Amino acid sequence: MEATALHWSYSLFSTVILLADLFIRIGLSLRVIMRKRPYGVSLAWLIVILLIPFIGGFFYLLFGENRISERRVERARMSSSRYQHWLKTLRERAPVSWNGLNPECEPLHRQAKTLVGIPAMTGNRLQLIDHPEEILASILKDIEASQSTCHLQFYIWEEGGRVDKIAEALIQAASRGVVCRILLDSIGSKSFLKSKTAAAIKSGGVKIEESLPAGIIRLLFSRIDIRNHRKIVVIDGKTAYTGSQNMVDPDVFKTDAGVGSWIDVMVKVDGPAVEILGGIFINDWFLETDIDQFQSISLLEDIQQIRRIGDIHPRTATGRSAVQIVPSGPGLAPEAIHSLLLTTIYAARHELIMTTPYFIPDEPLLAALKAAAQRGVDVKIIVPEKNDSIMVKYASRARYEDLSEAGVKFFLFKGGLLHSKTVTVDRDFSLLGSVNLDMRSFWLNFEATLFIYCREFTSDLLEVQFDYLKQSEELDITSFAQRGLIEKFKENLSLLVSPLL
Repeated sequence: MEATALHWSYSLFSTVILLADLFIRIGLSLRVIMRKRPYGVSLAWLIVILLIPFIGGFFYLLFGENRISERRVERARMSSSRYQHWLKTLRERAPVSWNGLNPECEPLHRQAKTLVGIPAMTGNRLQLIDHPEEILASILKDIEASQSTCHLQFYIWEEGGRVDKIAEALIQAASRGVVCRILLDSIGSKSFLKSKTAAAIKSGGVKIEESLPAGIIRLLFSRIDIRNHRKIVVIDGKTAYTGSQNMVDPDVFKTDAGVGSWIDVMVKVDGPAVEILGGIFINDWFLETDIDQFQSISLLEDIQQIRRIGDIHPRTATGRSAVQIVPSGPGLAPEAIHSLLLTTIYAARHELIMTTPYFIPDEPLLAALKAAAQRGVDVKIIVPEKNDSIMVKYASRARYEDLSEAGVKFFLFKGGLLHSKTVTVDRDFSLLGSVNLDMRSFWLNFEATLFIYCREFTSDLLEVQFDYLKQSEELDITSFAQRGLIEKFKENLSLLVSPLL
C-alpha cells in the first residue's frame, strides 16, 4: 500500500508540475503575441518562455514588459498639463528658416515635433568637446563660476580622478548659496550612491536623487531594467552640456576591463536650446522628488513656479545653429527615436557615418542601412574593436556579413572603447546624444538626442569621426567570412536574444 500510495502521489505531483508549466508557457506566449511588439522582440521572448521551463516565464514577468511604477506614472500624469503647456510656448520662441538647408531637414524636424512636441530652435552656439579631460575641465570651470543653480544628470557617476574635483566644486558652490541638484540612475550609479563621497556631497548641501529606484521589492511593481540613460548638465539656466560622457574619468574608470579608455563626446550649448535641456532635467527631477512639496495653484502660476525652481528661462540667440532636442523613453513616445533614426537613414543621399559602442539593429534598421548602401550612399559604421559586453560583441558580428554584402563598410576602432553616439548625414546635418544602436536605447532607456541642422557643426563632428576612422581598421569581409563554425554559432546564438540586449 505504501509503495502504491507513494507512486500515486509522485504521479500526481509530476502531473501538476507538467500542467502548471504548460499553462504558464501557453498563457505567457499568448500574452507576448497579443502585445503586438516588433516581431524580433516577440520571437526572442517566445524562445525564452518556451525553451526554459518556469524560469523563462519568471524572467518575462520581470523584464518582458515596460512596467513603470504606479507612483511614477501618477507623477507623470500630474505634470503632463504643465509640460504640454510649456512645450507650446517654445514653438515660436526661436523659429528656424529652412532656406539654404538640406531639404530633408524640414520633414525630419516636422516628424520629431509631431512625436515629442519640441520644435527646433535656432540661434545656438555649439562647442563640440571630444576629449574627456576637456569635457570635465569645462564642466568644472562652469560650476566654479555658477551663481544660481547647478543641475547634473547622469547614468553613471563614479568617484575618482577629475570627477572628485567636480564633487568638491559642487560642495563649494552649495556653500555660497548655489542650488545644486544631482540626478543619477539607480543602477548605473549604484556604487556611488552608497559611497562615503555621496554622503559627504549631501552633507555639503548638494541634493542627490536616485532616478528610477531599483530593488528586490520593486521587482513586483515595475521593471527594474528601464533606466535613465541621459547625460545632461545645466548651469545657471544659461549653459548646458549633453552627449555620451558619463560623470567618470576614463583614466580610472573600468581600467581592468581590457577595452582601453572610454572615448566620448559632449556638446556645450549656449542659446535657446538650453531652456529645453533645463526643462527635461527638472521634469525628470520632479518625477522622482519634490513633487509632494509642490502646491498647485493654477496652470500658469505652476509653470512660473517650476521655472523659478528649475532656473528655466528663455535664452537669447548667441549663435547660428538650429537644434532640436528629442527626449525619448517609455511613457513618452516610445517609438520616437527609432522612427527618427529610420527617417534619418532614408534621408541620406551621399554619405552616412555612424559611431556606436553597441550595434544591435532590428530588421527595420537593417533594411534601412542596406537600402542606403544599395542606392549608392557611402555608409560607414564605426564600432569599437573590443567591447565590454560579450553578448553584444557576438550579436553585432552576426550582422556584419549581410550588411557588408549590401555595401555597408565597418570600421573597428582600436583607440579604446568608442562610446560616442554620433550620426552625420551628407555633411549637412547630424545627430548626437546618448542613444546606442540597440533595442535597449530604442525602447527601454530614457535618452536625449540632439538633432543639429547646421553644416558648420556637422563639419566639426565630421572631423571627430574622421579622427576615429584614422584610429580604425576597416573590416576585411573576406577574412571575416572565413571565421570558424564555433564563432558563427556564438554569433547566431547571441542574435536570438539580441532584441532583449
